[in-house]
Amino acid sequence: MTTVGVPAGWPATEEEARAEQDRLRGQVVLDEPGPPPGTGRVTGVDVAYDDDRDLVAAAAVVLDAATLEVVAQTTAVGRISFPYVPGLLAFREIPTVRAALDALPCPPGVVVCDGYGLAHPRRFGLASHLGVLTGLPTIGVAKNPFTFTYDDPGPRRGSAAALVAGTEQVGSALRTRDGVKPVFVSVGHRVSLDNALAHTLALTPLYRLPETTRRADALCRRALQEAAMRQAPTS
Repeated sequence: MTTVGVPAGWPATEEEARAEQDRLRGQVVLDEPGPPPGTGRVTGVDVAYDDDRDLVAAAAVVLDAATLEVVAQTTAVGRISFPYVPGLLAFREIPTVRAALDALPCPPGVVVCDGYGLAHPRRFGLASHLGVLTGLPTIGVAKNPFTFTYDDPGPRRGSAAALVAGTEQVGSALRTRDGVKPVFVSVGHRVSLDNALAHTLALTPLYRLPETTRRADALCRRALQEAAMRQAPTS
């Protein structure tokens, strides 16, 4: 487990964070298809918080894209680096997520974030932010549509419908299980939307959420619990 501090120069105010989003947003690459689904490696990242103890834990879990077997996994724990502000959550998560990714013993391949990429009010969610900072291909797979609208996809697995802001498509609602609520997929960086949808389907053979997300979620929760236990006073 890696211990992380708040990076020097990290935005401390909403104004600074929005200015940083504006600066980085133009660096998002949207004209690359990304690696083919089912090949190489794919990595899930997720975070868990303990606001009372000012702790955040991140996990990165690398899977073989063909078999979905775990290849490597790492965790990082640090101080919460930014207050809770809707639309700026990446600033709370990225320092520990990057530390977890940096500690991996192998290249991560495509990175799947439990959250948003272009499907973000400022078109620069965690997946896009992380992709620009690391140069890695990234996608966002979220549990809810945030502030965006969509028509319900068909009831069968693989059905999709546009996730829209007005007339602009920012992602897709994707049915990963027959008759089960869809997930919400958006491009992060260096991956096309069609490829992001295909990756998501390849990662959901049994459950609604991608295996990358499920495994990273469980691992970061364990890491947070362990960190909180170490911080707890002893009698």
